Parts: sequence; C-alpha cells; structure tokens
Amino acid sequence: MSALGIPGSPGGPGTPGDRAARGRAARKRVPRSAHAGRLPAVDRPDPVAVLERQGRDRLPELLPIRYGRMSASPFAFLRGAAAVMAADLAAQPHTGLTVQLCGDAHLLNFGLYASPERALLFDLNDFDETYPGPFEWDVKRLAASVVVAARENGHSDTKAHRAAVAATAAYRTSMRRLAGLGELDVWYERLDADSLLPLVRSTRHRRRARSTLARARRRTSLHALGKLTEVVDGRRRIIQDPPLLEPAGVPDMAALRKIFSDYRSTLSEERRLLLDRYRFVDAARKVVGVGSVGTRCFIVLLTGRDADDPLFLQIKEARKSVLEEHLPSGPYVHPGHRVVAGQRLLQAAGDIFLGWMTGPQGRAFYWRQLRDMKGSAEVAGMSPAELTTYARLCGTALARAHARSGDRIAIAAYLGGGDTFDHAIADFARAYAVQTVTDHTTLAAAIAAGVVAAAPEV
Repeated sequence: MSALGIPGSPGGPGTPGDRAARGRAARKRVPRSAHAGRLPAVDRPDPVAVLERQGRDRLPELLPIRYGRMSASPFAFLRGAAAVMAADLAAQPHTGLTVQLCGDAHLLNFGLYASPERALLFDLNDFDETYPGPFEWDVKRLAASVVVAARENGHSDTKAHRAAVAATAAYRTSMRRLAGLGELDVWYERLDADSLLPLVRSTRHRRRARSTLARARRRTSLHALGKLTEVVDGRRRIIQDPPLLEPAGVPDMAALRKIFSDYRSTLSEERRLLLDRYRFVDAARKVVGVGSVGTRCFIVLLTGRDADDPLFLQIKEARKSVLEEHLPSGPYVHPGHRVVAGQRLLQAAGDIFLGWMTGPQGRAFYWRQLRDMKGSAEVAGMSPAELTTYARLCGTALARAHARSGDRIAIAAYLGGGDTFDHAIADFARAYAVQTVTDHTTLAAAIAAGVVAAAPEV
C-alpha cells in the first residue's frame, strides 16, 4: 500500500518486470475478453429506488429538478446515475489493479481549465465520486457514455462501437507509453489544449474546436461578474433566478462566514495570504449539474484590488462516494478531503483555491473556483468523426490520470499490445447502453405514475 493508501499503487517493492508479471497474472483472474457483454445481476436493484435512496438527505424541493433533468434523455440519465452503474460494476469480477478512480468518468466530465500558470489544459474535471478502485470501472463508464451519446446523435451501431473502441484503445496505448516513462515524467505529463488542435483533421471541426477554446478562455471570474451579478442600491449582488440561483438566507450567510476560516486552514500558506487579499461581497445557493442536484451548493463573490477584481468560489457539499459501499475503506474519513485529495492526484494541475471544511450539522463541503477558463465540448450533435476524436482524447486523459496513482506497468501489461481489451470494453458499452435506455424508460414511467415528481426543462 502506498503512502496515499491506494493498494497496488507504485512505490512498493518489485522491479518493472515483477510489476508487469502481476499485471499479466491478473488476466487469469479476469481475462480481458471477460469484460465483454453485461448480464444484469439477478438481484439488481430498481434504478429509481437507488436514486430515491440517494435523495433522502438532499434538499427535497430540488429533487424534481434532478429527476426532470435525468428524464430528458438516456444520456442525461446516465450522467445522473453514477450510483446505479457503480452497483452494476460491483456485481462483475474485477482485475484488482487499483487506481484513484474519477468515479464518474463520462464524456461530459472531461473538459478544459486553466493551470496556475494560465495554460489551458484538457483533463478530468469532476471528482465528487473519486475513490480508489479497479481501473476498468472508469474505462467502462467512459465507453458506455460514448455509445449512449453516439446513439442519441443518430450514429449507427457500427460507428458507436468504433468510437468506444477508439476511447479504449487510446487509454490502452497511452498507458503502455506511460509505463515506459520515469516517475517525474509521468507526474508532469499533461494535455495542453492548443497542442491538441492538429489532431482535428477536418477544417470545419478545427474551427469549432478553436471556438471552444476561445469560449473557455473568456470564462473567468470577471466574465461571470457581468452574468451573475447586478448592482442594487449601489451594492454589487448576485442575481436571483429561482430555483436555480437564490440568495443565501441569513442562517446560510452566517454559517458561510463562520466556516470560511476552516476552509482557509486547508490551503497552503502562500494561498492563504492570497485569499486574505479578498473581501466578502455576497453569496447565493446555486443548482448545478445533473447528479448533484439536491446537494447543498453555494457560490461566493469576493473582490480584491477593487470592484473590477472579482473572485467567484463555489462551495459544494461532499457526500460519500457512490463507490464506497462496493469497495474497501479508503484513506480519507472526511468526504471533502477525499474529493480534494482525489482531484489533486488525478489532475495534471490543480486549482489554487481547492480546499475543504465541515459545515453546519457536520456536513462536509469542498471549495474551488467557479470559473477558471472552464469549458466543455458540445457532445450532442457531434458527427461520428468528431465523437471518435473526442472519445480518443478522453481515453488519453483518463490514462494519464490513472498512471499517477496506480501501477501503470502492471495495468499496461494486463492491457497488452493487442486490441482484445478494446473490443471487449466496447461490447460491454453497447450492452450497457441498452440497459441505460431501459433504466431511462423506468424513470419516465415512475414520473408518469407519480412515484417521483419531475420538473422538466429547469
């Protein structure tokens, strides 16, 4: 076990040859071809029941928004159903080759963000479910999301399969390349967004990619100031757009001020000094995402040198990872600490204001910048060629993230030089896409029957 508490991660005894042998031995436990297909477990829980159980400790007035967003399409359902898929993955044999998982590695949880040096990077960008576990769980969720997205875009089954193979092959070949690098070389590896443009072959698609990069560079706190605030009686305030964006009530505001010092203590000294240069202006409750809807989330507006020097921070409730009930105990007791540590481990460069703390009633939260040149691809409407290119990019980014925590040499040896694993995962993804459509239909039926309430298009 490493100092980070991740079994099977590098740092223990063994030569590269020993580590490769461990990877090849894992093929006996779970042959690569065994990842193909997926039969529902006999006792598979009802997906709506899983979602309802998740909602028991969430804000009840926001749950209809969650169900409404998930009911929009099978892909939207998949986004919000990480807990459902975690149970399905846990019912299958796994390799035992452990990494720090993202835990929710679907296509839209990859994207652009700025490094502290202001370089625009492409990487994983959501870590609410991060947890140590078998590397293939992230690969399967990514591949499943590729096939579901392809089907919704009207692509043929053959082209959907090809895109899933591309994502998995990119993961495999990247991991094999990383297995040959030294530890620092792996740690400093990153995907610079501008260097990715040559991978886009079509002129039209390259123009669209450049537009995505340009939009991301504009998404800063200063840009958010004009969109999320207004001046009322001479004072800057966050706008109201209920139920998605509402002023923090007096109790929430008092709690936010009180817990600020706890969050501050989790930052390094130089970052605490930087944070101290800002003053509090306003805070609001904000609904975000799909799977996160119903959890407690706030945004805080701070200003630095003057009113035109804003900083928006997001405070997001951290709960138990959906993976925890299916895997051995991890190294972190505090859910916010788990999220922050996982993000720091997986991302090539970290948010300088990333921190955590415990709030009222013992609830765990983590803090991060709301907008720091963040951007994501528009998966809906992608052509088969675009989706395949993007899937390949996500597979590459996922391998880089996993290589930082897991035994990349063992994983590379397990994957091998052929495409057996690639096609097996793509076959799994095709089967899971069918299951996702069925689960989405189950949710729609539950909404129609009044079992759960949904607020569509919110």
